[in-house]
Amino acid sequence: MNDAARRKDTIAAVATPPGQGGVGIIRISGSKAVGIAASLFRASRKNFTNFKPYRLHHGTVADAKGAAIDEVLAAFMPGPKSYTGEDTIEFNCHGGQAILAAVLEECLDRGARLADRGEFTLRAYLNGRMDLTQAEAVAELIHAPGKAAMHLAQVKLSGVLGQKIDDLRHRLEALRAQLCVAVDFPEEELECLPMEELVRTSSEVREEIAALLTAVERTKAWREGALVVLAGMVNAGKSSLMNALLGRNRAIVTDVPGTTRDYLEETLNLDGLTVRLADTAGLRDTGDSIEEAGIEKGRELMEQADLILYVVDNSETIAEENMDAATWLDPGKTIAVMNKMDVIGAEPPPWKIFKRWMFEIIKVSAKSGKNLDTLAARIRERIVEGDGQPDPDELVPNARQARVLRQAAEELEAMEADAAIAVPYDLLGVRLETACDVLSGITGRISSEEVLNSIFDNFCIGK
Repeated sequence: MNDAARRKDTIAAVATPPGQGGVGIIRISGSKAVGIAASLFRASRKNFTNFKPYRLHHGTVADAKGAAIDEVLAAFMPGPKSYTGEDTIEFNCHGGQAILAAVLEECLDRGARLADRGEFTLRAYLNGRMDLTQAEAVAELIHAPGKAAMHLAQVKLSGVLGQKIDDLRHRLEALRAQLCVAVDFPEEELECLPMEELVRTSSEVREEIAALLTAVERTKAWREGALVVLAGMVNAGKSSLMNALLGRNRAIVTDVPGTTRDYLEETLNLDGLTVRLADTAGLRDTGDSIEEAGIEKGRELMEQADLILYVVDNSETIAEENMDAATWLDPGKTIAVMNKMDVIGAEPPPWKIFKRWMFEIIKVSAKSGKNLDTLAARIRERIVEGDGQPDPDELVPNARQARVLRQAAEELEAMEADAAIAVPYDLLGVRLETACDVLSGITGRISSEEVLNSIFDNFCIGK
């Protein structure tokens, strides 16, 4: 990220997504924001003298020659009570790319610098408007795949997770203070921290960390969405099933084997759960290098999948390849979908064979839609292990925060083991200090430049 000097620049960027829309926003933040905006803005009101805070001012934005670029609404949010903690101006323009590019160019020509990725939120963090957990929650909120993930991000945006981490750290800091007394004044008649109390408090903090980490895994599908892969032999009806689940013709369906040579991915919402539905190339021996590459990619996706829908043509005698597949598929993450149930089946029916191999069996007809609702419901239930949504008030760390929490828990566990063999207080204090510093990295009270880079570089420009 930028050095301290660059962080004092006035920055500007388009704050709305690329494309055409009714409204597009140009955001300017920094000490020159008001001056830059004033040089561009021509108010509709004749008695306009300056931007009043938290009001919308109607007018036009003009170029250096005085020619109008667009009719806009301008809003002024003075620091430190703005998003960034700095003076901020936003121009609400019409949402055409050419319009926004022209207005942004005028801002840059008058002294603003194009903002880096996430730089508005970085400034909010650096100016004390939010801690690092809240800054990360902004990105999580923007990228939330559904309502459940949105609510979980909003909880962190409110600062509750940061407060929880600070509470855990303060409890450990209190232990450190008592250990320091014992180390610094060994000859004094001071009450020393009993080892039992040290271990008990450390264990309590570690258990609360474990509860946070448990929530990470439990809510993963809701926060990140789930990958469901359709696999099976050629002509089993995978593409037809995908189209039927999506309710539209996304995949090409023909009678020619091997039509799907790569994989297709679409998003499906199952009662609030976002599912990435991937239709893979049919499994078979082929001399076509392109098709073979698609089959291999399909196998990789199956390994990554949260759930596999192994589609079988229930109207035909089970093929040897299907029997081979049953030996390497994991029934714990597979549903055997018997397609074409509306066609008179073969004897013995393939579903009986898959049932013998302990697979969950669902019979459907992608053509008529028979039992598709049942299949959709079971996909959701298998992924989230039930039909309930996560508690919207639950504290759920993200991947970076979870990694840091595990480090802190490992330090505490090691300290408790050291305490059990009477390791001196000063060495125990080193473990505690490390755990406290690690926890500080979650909220950003102690954060390296590399950590900030990795976080804010994942933001979009304009946020």
